[in-house]
Amino acid sequence: VVAIGECGLDYFRPAEMNEDVKRAQSEALRAHIALAVELNKPLIIHARPSIGTTDAYHDLIKILKEAKYAHGEAVRGDIHFFVGGIKEAEALIALGFTISFTAVITFARDYDEVIKAVPLASILSETDAPYVAPVSRRGSRNDPLAVIDVVGKIAEIRNEPLETVRAALLANARQLFTLP
Repeated sequence: VVAIGECGLDYFRPAEMNEDVKRAQSEALRAHIALAVELNKPLIIHARPSIGTTDAYHDLIKILKEAKYAHGEAVRGDIHFFVGGIKEAEALIALGFTISFTAVITFARDYDEVIKAVPLASILSETDAPYVAPVSRRGSRNDPLAVIDVVGKIAEIRNEPLETVRAALLANARQLFTLP
């Protein structure tokens, strides 16, 4: 086991969302945080805001600040499939989290400025397979090999050599997950 998760807050389906559901999600997240602290493992956080908002990130940052205050550096991890803005990314990085980008960056320009603004040392790449295939595989089932497209797009957006970005993201993953 290298991490605890995927856990977090999902506010995407407004018809199913109410204060009781939000409270239950927050309580479950706090339990996952406690487990991660107890086992000294990073968290993999899922934060999916309602359409057109950053509400899940706002609530997540509040919960993580409380956890950081209580447990310090033991609270760390990665924000899976990040869809927030620069403000949210900076707040999460300040709390000791990395930001993961998926193949959505190969076809949506919404995250280019975030990718440019976030320090390379705070970025991870992922595929979210079998969902969200990159442009090169649109219409097909996504798979883990597509992470190559994600890393390439991060390098392109940042205007940095592919090998520099690839090596940095690998080092970031090794550090976060305590891998050789």
